Amino acid sequence: MEPAVRQGGRLLSEERAGTVFERPAQHGDVDAKLVAGLERISRVFKVLLQDAAREHGLSPIQARFLVHLFHRPVDELRRVGRIAREFDLTPATVSEAISTLQAKGLVAGERSLQDRRVVTLRLTPEGERLAAELSGWAEPVREHLGAFDSGEREAFMSYLMRLIASLQRGGIVTVARMCVTCRHFRQGAHPGSASPHHCALLDAPLAGADLRIDCSEHESGAA
Repeated sequence: MEPAVRQGGRLLSEERAGTVFERPAQHGDVDAKLVAGLERISRVFKVLLQDAAREHGLSPIQARFLVHLFHRPVDELRRVGRIAREFDLTPATVSEAISTLQAKGLVAGERSLQDRRVVTLRLTPEGERLAAELSGWAEPVREHLGAFDSGEREAFMSYLMRLIASLQRGGIVTVARMCVTCRHFRQGAHPGSASPHHCALLDAPLAGADLRIDCSEHESGAA
């Protein structure tokens, strides 16, 4: 049995010492460092979103919903149940935030003529204006990514897509509309080519940089 780790004059239990957030546990453990690094990046996104939302008197989740509705033209993705699935929230939580946005005059509901129980959410003109402005909340991160060469960025993107796909298979990520999880995706269909992959839906070859991380035509099925 390995001894417990001592840090700052206190003895850590083996179980606690093994977590990725204990510095001794990170020494020599690349996976632990990656988890800690990704968690730190998640804090960056949280702060950027909070600042953008606060500037307009919104909560972070309200701002996210506005941006989601602004960039999702498909009606099915504009319904409370589907939004709840997209963000891993309960329908009640989504309904509460949407009600607030409706009260602010930013969102309106439109009932289906075929089924009056189905309500599709639409942005009002003011909601569209605000959503367009909020859509840039993560741009500072993209600006910093631009400092790396294209090969590094593409390799990083490939790694992230594989990680997300693995998390989805593990039931940790609910929605991941990526090429690598789509039934139309043919990985390595054109070996030796600059565009080695293939999309059966578009019947087109795909380079690594062409792979999508969020595709509206996505259909689950790829391993």
